[in-house]
Amino acid sequence: MVIALLTDFGDYYGGVMKGLIRKISRTEVVDVTHSITPQNVLEGAFLLYNSYRFFPEGSVFVGVVDPGVGGRRKALAIETENYWFVCPDNGIAYPSAIEDGIVRIYEIKEEVSRFSGSLSSTFHGRDLFAPASALIKEGRLSAEYFLPYNDEIEKLELFDVKIKGNEICGKVVYIDRFGNVVTNIREEIVSDLSPEKFILGSLETPFVRKYEDVDVGEPLCLIGSFNTLELSVRNGNFARKFNLMHGDLRLRWK
Repeated sequence: MVIALLTDFGDYYGGVMKGLIRKISRTEVVDVTHSITPQNVLEGAFLLYNSYRFFPEGSVFVGVVDPGVGGRRKALAIETENYWFVCPDNGIAYPSAIEDGIVRIYEIKEEVSRFSGSLSSTFHGRDLFAPASALIKEGRLSAEYFLPYNDEIEKLELFDVKIKGNEICGKVVYIDRFGNVVTNIREEIVSDLSPEKFILGSLETPFVRKYEDVDVGEPLCLIGSFNTLELSVRNGNFARKFNLMHGDLRLRWK
């Protein structure tokens, strides 16, 4: 059982969180990623959703992509059937927690910041979420630091896809370091369409099973490891070549 960190912090900040966690608990700390696109809660939710089930039961996930840090959003600890999710109340853990089954929810009290020595307005990853995760791991769910939370939590729908005629509207939810463009269009939707190709603007891309089905440098679409539709270039970078970014995506199919 581990504490797993997923943030948009890049260098430095994640290391500080790990250090503080280890001051409180001797548990193993794992980095899922600290490379979420800054402030991209949807991307964070997507990667958390696609990673949590590969961890041992009892693991605690600290998901911090937090544009509202220091504001009115709550800091939450969500217990599910098999895991814990420690996060701001902005939807980042909602798809994962709902899938695993929410058991109870706590609000993390500001008093937990005594373990870091301060409560900053910019680094709640250090001051709230890191110590809260360590206390959970140690079974220290005292009323001093955790308050039962009975309000509705922020919802975030990952797979909101619309089909009209031969057009499908989804989202680019992740662009990996290879430039593969990962969408939220699930495999079962694509299977129902039985496409031969997808069309992005004037670009026609064949729908194939593997990269080798096209020549080097050619664009393609396939179902990737997230079990959603991806747009790629064999041995190339689709996002850079075709100037595609996160956000809404409209495709046609044949």
